[in-house]
Amino acid sequence: MKPVTVSATVPKSSQEVYEFLEVLANHELFMDRMFIDWRFSGPGRGVGAQARAKASAPASQDWTEFEIIEAEPRRIVEEAVNAGGKRRTRSTYLLEDLPNGRTRISLEFAWLEASRLERLGPPLARAFVRRAYGTAMRRLAKRLAQR
Repeated sequence: MKPVTVSATVPKSSQEVYEFLEVLANHELFMDRMFIDWRFSGPGRGVGAQARAKASAPASQDWTEFEIIEAEPRRIVEEAVNAGGKRRTRSTYLLEDLPNGRTRISLEFAWLEASRLERLGPPLARAFVRRAYGTAMRRLAKRLAQR
């Protein structure tokens, strides 16, 4: 399936945004509408930081395992596994400096392996992800603006 990209602009430097995003525990602050019951392990920041969270859906028992696999000043990559191992995804955050100390954060969400249902309805899966991660990016921008 084709990846989905969403973005947001924040009134912070790319260095400040990077320092916030490389702490995987901070992702709970803007993704808590999609995932609940977060647990963290590994290093506190950067490559190797790991999290486990449950999908925030009624009666869901679907857990997602996250791990940061790359962390550079303008790029952070995390991979996730869920749906009982049937779905593997990669989220790539790209940070672009803008005038006046602002930063554009682009998030590309890509499926490395998709569940059968997602493979049967790619437009629906992509629309769901675009909406959910678009909301998460707006919440991220709000959080960063308040810092």
